[in-house]
Amino acid sequence: MNTFLIPDWPAPAGIRACVTTRAGGVSVAPFDSFNLGDHVGDDPVAVAHNRQRLTHIFDVQPAWLSQVHGVVVAPANPELIVEADASWTATPGIACTAMTADCLPALFCDRAGTRVAAAHAGWRGLAAGVLEAAALSLNVAPQELLVWLGPAIGPKAFEVGAEVREVFVKDMPQAEAAFVPSINAGRFMADIYELARLRLARFGITAVYGGGFCTVTDPRFFSYRRSPNTGRFASLVWIERPSS
Repeated sequence: MNTFLIPDWPAPAGIRACVTTRAGGVSVAPFDSFNLGDHVGDDPVAVAHNRQRLTHIFDVQPAWLSQVHGVVVAPANPELIVEADASWTATPGIACTAMTADCLPALFCDRAGTRVAAAHAGWRGLAAGVLEAAALSLNVAPQELLVWLGPAIGPKAFEVGAEVREVFVKDMPQAEAAFVPSINAGRFMADIYELARLRLARFGITAVYGGGFCTVTDPRFFSYRRSPNTGRFASLVWIERPSS
C-alpha cells in the first residue's frame, strides 16, 4: 500500500498536495497505522509520532483543526488548534489540513499559486456552505480557483434519509440528480461528489477535479461507516517554500 496519494489536478507550480492513507504509521488496531486524529481514542503518543512523520516527510507544518461540521474558516496556524472546518493560507510551508474518514475533503488553490485552502465537508457542512466559505476566504474571483475533491464515501455506500435529500433539493432543485432511491424504503443513496460540484458550480467554480473514490470500500482509507471505532486520514495543500 502506498503511504500517500498525490492529487491529480492541474495546480500551478509551487502548489503541493497529498492525502495520507492507513499505511506507514505506528498506531495499533483499530487505528492501524497512520492515524492522525487525536480525538478518536488512539494513543496520543502514537498520534503525535504520526503527525511528526508527516511534517518531516514533506517539510511542511500542518495546521490541524478541531472540526465540528460547521462553516467557520480559520487562517491556517500550526501553533493553534482552532474550532473550524476549513482553513486558508498564503504563507509558504504551512499546510491547510482536513481530517476525514468518509466526509469529503476539498482542497483549493488559486491559478496564481499564491493562496490555498482545505475544507472538511460532511453533508451538514456541505449543505450549510462550507465549500463556498472556503472559496470566499481566498479572496479571488471564483473562476481563478481550482478545487480537488478527495477520498470520501461513494454514492453506492452513502445512504441517507429523505430529510437529508430535502435539505439539498430545497436549496437547489438540480440536487435531485445526486440522489437515487435506496433498496430501503424512504431512504436514498447520495452522491456527495455531485452535490459538491453542483454547489461549487453555482458559486462560479467549474475547475473541479478528483472524486470517484469510496472510503467505505477502499481499504487504503479509514472509514467511520465501515468501522465506527477507527482513525482519521488527512488531506493537505500548501505552497512550497522557495528553495534557498
